[in-house]
Amino acid sequence: MKNMTTRRSFIKTSAALSAGAFLAPHLPNFKKNDVIGVQLYTVRDVIQKDLAGTLAKVAAIGFKSVENATYTGSQNFYGLDAKAYAKLLKENGLINPSGHYRWGLDEKGGVLKGSMLHEWDKAVDDAASVGLKYMVCAWLSPDERGGLDQYKKLADACNKAGETCKKAGIQFCYHNHDFEFEKEDGKYKWDVLVNDTDKDLVKFELDLYWVAKAGLDAVTLFEQSPGRYPLLHVKDMDKTEKKSFTEVGNGVIDFKRIFKHADKAGMKYFFVEQDICPGSPFDSITQSITYIKKNIV
Repeated sequence: MKNMTTRRSFIKTSAALSAGAFLAPHLPNFKKNDVIGVQLYTVRDVIQKDLAGTLAKVAAIGFKSVENATYTGSQNFYGLDAKAYAKLLKENGLINPSGHYRWGLDEKGGVLKGSMLHEWDKAVDDAASVGLKYMVCAWLSPDERGGLDQYKKLADACNKAGETCKKAGIQFCYHNHDFEFEKEDGKYKWDVLVNDTDKDLVKFELDLYWVAKAGLDAVTLFEQSPGRYPLLHVKDMDKTEKKSFTEVGNGVIDFKRIFKHADKAGMKYFFVEQDICPGSPFDSITQSITYIKKNIV
């Protein structure tokens, strides 16, 4: 009887494990809640007025990780130095695995401190002090964009930034919008970034909204460059002709299909982001994380 009971327990346990593997084969091998983060740009208006209160609300909603923005230019974290910011994160039970930065070109003659081109060493040191694992080139200003030759210069700058990051144990990444998927001479500008960067020094944070807005398929990009997408931005596109931002699960992007290929992507973390919210950003990110926990992870 003891052996029968043991055998039944084994079968029951195996079935439960198999079901879990079937439901979430894509999740990295660590606490799954840590993988669900929020890009703090979403709450940019309130965080400037009340950093501590905003982080507390984000944690109360259920997020365990955040992705910071705005270091470039200010050279601090929402008004705090690296040590104080790290302490505040810890007090709220939050980790900050990734942060956004800028390339730093300015044709008007200005200098963007804390960018890839200006005082990058200090930015990397501060990022390491906070515990960042990824530093991301987040956006190109219109002055920084151009043709294929400009993207070759950018690829070179990414490689150099990635070398500095690697010395500090940080992975450098590049975050897309839709303008990288414009073509010149039949070639996507995005392809220059993928092909002319070192695959170990430079990886990518794929913004699923902007990929869809550009008319491309995220899964195809994963298959073309497996393992180069450790970070994802999860934001949805509404069903109107304007194709505006909306809460996750409220639009047209098939996140379930995309996340089935998260292993192929090499995903480690993803961040909810909504550039524009119809009301309170806290209401929007609450709706998004509720959908994600119920339907994706």
